[in-house]
Amino acid sequence: MGTPLHRTLADELRTRIRSGAIGVGEALPSEAELCREFSASRGPVRQALAALRDEGLIGGGQGRRPVVLDAVPAQPFESFLSFTRRAELTGHVPGQRLHEIALRHPSPAVAAALGLEPEDYAVQLIRLRLLDDRPAMLERMTYVEKVGRALLDADLNAGSIYALLTGQGVDLHAARHTFDAVAADELDASLLDVEVGHPLLRERRLTRDSAGDALEWSEDRYRPDVATVTVTNTRSGRGGFARE
Repeated sequence: MGTPLHRTLADELRTRIRSGAIGVGEALPSEAELCREFSASRGPVRQALAALRDEGLIGGGQGRRPVVLDAVPAQPFESFLSFTRRAELTGHVPGQRLHEIALRHPSPAVAAALGLEPEDYAVQLIRLRLLDDRPAMLERMTYVEKVGRALLDADLNAGSIYALLTGQGVDLHAARHTFDAVAADELDASLLDVEVGHPLLRERRLTRDSAGDALEWSEDRYRPDVATVTVTNTRSGRGGFARE
């Protein structure tokens, strides 16, 4: 089964935006022009443009030609457990390189986050994530032993850890995400190909199962030139905006 036309069109427009062929502040071709170029009806064209709007790449509408707002697609927040899935949704080719993995006692702060005792072991790993073969994010992940042991013998250069664990029945039910900015340390600088002190987007994530037990603590550091995050608030039925 071939790739749907609207996805092909969206991928092509993302490529033009990322390459600078259509710069920030410039207008995209009109819907009519895109229909002619891609031999498409207005339905697929509008689906493609809607996807780019959701990613924060373009703005405009209601009869006005879309204008490029950013060259870096925002990651869909609801898919933030899987870097591989986020990459695919935004038209990138994901990749990974395992730096280290070990069974050890985690630091007191990480142990507290996971509800572990000082003598408990956990599986910890550091992995570099790539977008189109470019360094994009460095993962520092800690799993409780009962979950992480499955990773010790797995090929973690093969793809998504999230997909691997859920495929084995691990109940990754809910996650709390905290975002801030940090300066790159020596390891970040070496693997992400930036200078020490370079600003990075940091995501700290605590993942729990459906019973509320903590399974994973992760600290991910992103190069801000290749990854952004957009969160959309919607007014609730009680008349306020839901924020935590």
